[in-house]
Amino acid sequence: MDRVLNDRAGVNAETARRVREVLAELGGSVPRPGRPKAAPGDRFGFVLPNTRTAFFDGVDRTVAQSAGEFRHQHITELTLRLPGHDPSAFAEELARLTDYGGLALLAPDVPAVKLAINELVQAGVQVVTLFSDVPGSMRAAFLGADNRAAGRTAGLLLGRGLRGGERMRSALFSPPTRFASEIDRRIGYAQIMEERFPRVEILRFLEVPDSEEAAYRYAMDCLPPADSADAIAAVYSVAGGSFGIARALADRGYAGKALFAVHDLVELHRNMLASGVADYVLHQDVYLSVSAAAKTLRALQDGVRGALTTFRNPRVEIITPENLA
Repeated sequence: MDRVLNDRAGVNAETARRVREVLAELGGSVPRPGRPKAAPGDRFGFVLPNTRTAFFDGVDRTVAQSAGEFRHQHITELTLRLPGHDPSAFAEELARLTDYGGLALLAPDVPAVKLAINELVQAGVQVVTLFSDVPGSMRAAFLGADNRAAGRTAGLLLGRGLRGGERMRSALFSPPTRFASEIDRRIGYAQIMEERFPRVEILRFLEVPDSEEAAYRYAMDCLPPADSADAIAAVYSVAGGSFGIARALADRGYAGKALFAVHDLVELHRNMLASGVADYVLHQDVYLSVSAAAKTLRALQDGVRGALTTFRNPRVEIITPENLA
């Protein structure tokens, strides 16, 4: 029977016909070799914070723009925006999403979210994290660039750009974050400065507000004047508020005097590069990770062997005014 079911040679044609007739009478069918075919209408959710940032909104748009590709794969995708400023509420709403076949999460790294992910996985939902990991949870994979490496890259670029033998100061701006991606960037930046550029002192400003106007006021309070003895020589913005920080740098007299590195080639940062306000943008291929999330969830749901080994996370790209396309 095995030879008949798998269309192998060496079986009499009449015998094969009779086996197929018996299978039909018993209500069975002849299985086809290869990957199991997923049922149409797989329902996957892309879960993002509802905080209005250029990057989160850009991911939202990328998911929407990929809808045709998802439909071609018989995938129904929905983008869900959960409370960004309240991790407990985020986790509570996340735990209710048990009617999805798979979820790609950009979520805060807090115990309540880890517990919600574990409960979803135990309920049979496939879960991957996207752009920012939740380590220690039962998620199947993390899809996105290495954020520790991104922070180290920013530090390498800025550290090499600082000239002179005397001690210099670098400002690190970050929101009061619970996202592992932003924490890893901070760590990577501090690591390489300590290893390669010990003469550079890092001033940490870790309460950057979400809005650009509030970020401007915050940076104005933090930054010493460019002509003072405490002036800074380089600035690294880990996440949002970069335009507000840039305005403050200009008003404090740093235009053309301090190197400035930011993350993600959103339209605002593209303009900042083109106008000479920013020197470097550390970027990752958002479309690649969004597409890979859907394909990985599909493969996991289908039980495909090696589903987690087919995707290679995107590299950290360095964008400057000279290679801005």
